[in-house]
Amino acid sequence: MALPIYILLLAIIACHRMSKSPPVLRSSSLLFRSKRKPDTKIEAHSRIPLYNRITTLISFGILIITGLLRDLFGKWLYPAHYQTLTTHNGYAPLSPGFDNFYLRRLHARMEDCFERVTSGVPGRHITLVDGANGLPTTTLNLSSYNYLGFAESEGPCASLVAASIQTCGIASASSRAEVGTHNLHVEVEALVASYVGKEDCMVSSMGFATNADIFPVLVDARCLVISDELNHASIRFGTRLSGATLATFQHNDLRDLETKLREAACSHVPWKKVLVVVEGLYSMEGTLCHLPDLIALKRRYKFYLFIDEAHSIGAIGPSGRGICDHYNVDPADVDILMGTFTKSFGAVGGYIAANRAVIQKLRATNPGSIYSEAPAPAILAQILASIRIVSSGQGDRRLKQLLSNSRYLRRGLKRLGYIVFGDDDSPVVPALLLNPAKMPAFSREMLRRKISVVVVGFPGTPLLLSRIRFCVSATHTQEDLDYVLSACAELGGILQLRLCQT
Repeated sequence: MALPIYILLLAIIACHRMSKSPPVLRSSSLLFRSKRKPDTKIEAHSRIPLYNRITTLISFGILIITGLLRDLFGKWLYPAHYQTLTTHNGYAPLSPGFDNFYLRRLHARMEDCFERVTSGVPGRHITLVDGANGLPTTTLNLSSYNYLGFAESEGPCASLVAASIQTCGIASASSRAEVGTHNLHVEVEALVASYVGKEDCMVSSMGFATNADIFPVLVDARCLVISDELNHASIRFGTRLSGATLATFQHNDLRDLETKLREAACSHVPWKKVLVVVEGLYSMEGTLCHLPDLIALKRRYKFYLFIDEAHSIGAIGPSGRGICDHYNVDPADVDILMGTFTKSFGAVGGYIAANRAVIQKLRATNPGSIYSEAPAPAILAQILASIRIVSSGQGDRRLKQLLSNSRYLRRGLKRLGYIVFGDDDSPVVPALLLNPAKMPAFSREMLRRKISVVVVGFPGTPLLLSRIRFCVSATHTQEDLDYVLSACAELGGILQLRLCQT
């Protein structure tokens, strides 16, 4: 019974931390002063009523205790079913620990809300295939990353992709270091470098691998990496793989970042380099990094700046060129820009953009470039077509529609009383559910209303902050969003999600 008590204690500590107001820092000439106006809004986390926090903790406690009792009697009555969890015939448990317990006793209760099988194109609508009977259901799609609506099976992009298959085939059949560099790779890298405002660029077959492979080349055990606490798992994976010393700062808190920088300077460790890593748009929070203030800190403390633009490139900024475009910051002030083609451009893969010397080193030493298959020509054709549409001005309508839709849905949810995170310009709109039982309830009820959404909980979020994550697209109409808001209004009353009505 120690496990549920331990989990409840952790949850209570988390609840206590959430209830505390942010610390007030005394003014000092040594402390960084942001040019941003102080945020007078109450932090979304602190608006959670105490009743909802307590009932969420109780729900987790009931789930954990029930699961432990089932395991206790199951191991006694059906030992053969629990062989992988216990020592048997001299073998250690194959999958012990709380992760396995969580998957079996908590995640399994709502596994129909995850890994849903789809068919067709994940555009404005998406077809979900019922896992029980195989029947398809066409739903309004607010679950896929399709910010600019380039996930489509017809149109100029699809035509160019089809033509590339006819002329170039399906696969590159080699790594970039050998004979896998197609002329389309050269075109894409030149186009992306120009698009994001850097000298050179290198593309990769997978977004996650782009980060996982890049950090061991950029930093080593003699370096310090300071990372935002909410950075993507690929960043954490890559930095740990590099062997560099890793420190984290509180999300978007530049005072805390400066504290970490000063501590690093005062440690008298002769760091070879200091690299600060942030994201342009945080996909679980819908928040944007404070880039102008980061640049001011960079000039003062002389660190290198790495920005992951997986969600911001193509979706943020007047011309869709990402976080630098949004803040009107010179891309030369950012040392390394990373991004993916999956969210805004309807393709797969990622890129690293920097000065030519850095990219040349990456091409020669990055294991992902040397040992893995080069991106397929058809994917490159999709990237070329979509970026050309956006960068030529033909994509202005999509960009304006995406921004309008994002703000419209966010305002509507706030009027309904939902606790909504993030910046107004973000196409990711997270809204709190809190109680774990509300995750499957909300997902299933939205599916009944022919709406596809993503629900996320622990460990993808803090224990008490289970949420819905709406992904807005330029293809959505106002009628679509009104229908979603109507469903949210109905379910908000049924599931008691209107937590901050005014």
